Formats: sequence, structure tokens, C-alpha cells
Amino acid sequence: MNQDKKNQVNPKQRSAFTRIERMHPIRMLLYLSMVGIGVLFFVLVVAFARTGGFPQGQFELPKFFSISTILLLFSSYTISKVPRFYKQEKLKKMARYLGATLGLGLLFIGAQLIGWNEMTQTGVYFSGKSSGTYLYLISALHILHLSGGIIFLSFMVFKTIYVNSDAVRSLVFIRDPFRSLQLSMLNSYWHFLDFLWLGLYLVLLFIA
Repeated sequence: MNQDKKNQVNPKQRSAFTRIERMHPIRMLLYLSMVGIGVLFFVLVVAFARTGGFPQGQFELPKFFSISTILLLFSSYTISKVPRFYKQEKLKKMARYLGATLGLGLLFIGAQLIGWNEMTQTGVYFSGKSSGTYLYLISALHILHLSGGIIFLSFMVFKTIYVNSDAVRSLVFIRDPFRSLQLSMLNSYWHFLDFLWLGLYLVLLFIA
């Protein structure tokens, strides 16, 4: 009897398994890639911490890293509005907010590059002290992963603008479940990268 009870799957576990089984393979692939990205940055942060950072009072994180963090948080707000406009069939507003997110993402990259220039002016180079190398590497890899989101975001911006010009195309676009999946995945990936950078920024601020 006790063995039978042990072998039974409780309703919560069964519900979790059911959700996983029903999950679209592409969404599952996205979640697995996000886990992989998280592990990669965790390893890099640990490696950066093991270098000992920079001598106290001799280095501060670039001011433009702070500006870029604010820009990325704003982009999280703008993209969070997109699914609601999609459900309400307000494609014009949806395109506007997608475009705003795209613009903020590009500004983030620009601010990061200016931040690199700030570091070089303070004597921190990629090929110099190992802590500096890790700092450039963490920022560059985050930009690389964000660029993947920006490419797809650009596609969605132009696609939304294109279909909005025709009533039939708009209807097909809104009723297409794959488009809904794409927007949901883009939203999840963008939020993940936003809060990943926020976590990285706070850790680097403390360690550096």
C-alpha cells in the first residue's frame, strides 16, 4: 500500500507534466536556450569575480552603462504593451510600440559602445587586465544576444506596418496562432535579456 502511494503522481506534478507536453517545441527550445544563456553569464560573472575586480577607488562602471540599463528597462515596458494591442486588434499602436522597443534596443547598444569608450579612456582595455577583458566580454555577449532579438523585432515591426495597410492581411495576421506565438516568445526573450542585464549590472556594480 505504501509503495503504491509513493508511485502515485500528485495532481500538481501531473499538471506540470501536462503543461510541458502541450508546450510548443519552439517555445521549449527558447526556454532551453534562455537557460543556456543564463548559465553562460553566470560562469562569466564567477570568472570575473575570481579576478578580484579592480583596485578600490581606481575604477567605476561607465556612466553610459547606467544610461543603457534605464533604456533597456523602458524597452521592457514598451514591449509589454504589445500583446494587449495584438489581442485588441490595434495594429497601428502595436507597430508604434514595437518600433519604440526597437529604437530603445538600438540606443542601448549605442550607450554600451560609448561605455566601452569610457573604459578605454580610464585605461581599461580588452587585452589588458583580465577583469577588464571579462567586463568587455560580458557586455559584448549580451549585445550579441540582444541583437538576435533586435533582428526579429525589426521583422515584426515591418510586418505589422505592412499588414496594417490592408484589411484582409490584417485579419489573417491577427487570426494566425503562429504570429501570437512569435509575439509571446519575443516578449519572453526580450524581458529575459532586460532583467539579465539588470542583474549583471548590479553584480558588476558591486564587484567592480
